[in-house]
Amino acid sequence: MANKKNLVVLSGSGISAESGIATFRGGNGLWDNVPVEEICTPEGWRRNPAKVQKFYNNLRLQMRDRQPNAAHTILAELESDFNVCVVTQNVDNLHERAGSSRVLHLHGELTKVRPEDCYTERDGYSMKYVQDIGYRAVEMGETGGPHDRQLRPHIVWFGEAVPNLEKAAQLVSVADILVIVGTSLQVYPAASLYHYAPAECQIWLIDPDERLGHQLEAAGIHVITDVATRGMAKFREEVSKLL
Repeated sequence: MANKKNLVVLSGSGISAESGIATFRGGNGLWDNVPVEEICTPEGWRRNPAKVQKFYNNLRLQMRDRQPNAAHTILAELESDFNVCVVTQNVDNLHERAGSSRVLHLHGELTKVRPEDCYTERDGYSMKYVQDIGYRAVEMGETGGPHDRQLRPHIVWFGEAVPNLEKAAQLVSVADILVIVGTSLQVYPAASLYHYAPAECQIWLIDPDERLGHQLEAAGIHVITDVATRGMAKFREEVSKLL
């Protein structure tokens, strides 16, 4: 199809919840029983890298057995009619496994690791020494990079820069349609991205939280109050009318 519209997706942990991956916050959240500062900050890594490594090793192992759900699949299928780009806060690879070809990870990727002194402002956040290890565990003492430093998760922790944020803002700035799914818009700076959408962009929110929906409806955003799988099915029906 010539002149496909640009469909940009902002996805968060709620889109993977129905695949059995715990959300970041709330009830069954990943960090509900583990202090964030212990396993999701540079300070936590410096204090006890073995504890942090073990946490992410376990998380990686859990992800191996999870499968994409209908929400992921629908997004991949929409590529036949739209120029789809997924900007995700998620560190899982379910978008890719469902078939999405353009995925930008804001907060890193669980299947990747890097030497602890690489991918920094000093080296321009170069991906040169970032490696994909699949679902295996990383041991303390495993090193890499030019200075043979310990491998750490390729995750953006609290207090660290979000190198892909500018790329994400550029993608949103040329969107014809923007859909926000699986994120409560509480994690900044990613939560501010929808503000970069052009005035003529049609914005959709898919979220089961009625309160959030009412807030954004007042701002002229189309709201589907439902979980990601059912919400994406409804969105596909609505967006197909634009073809």
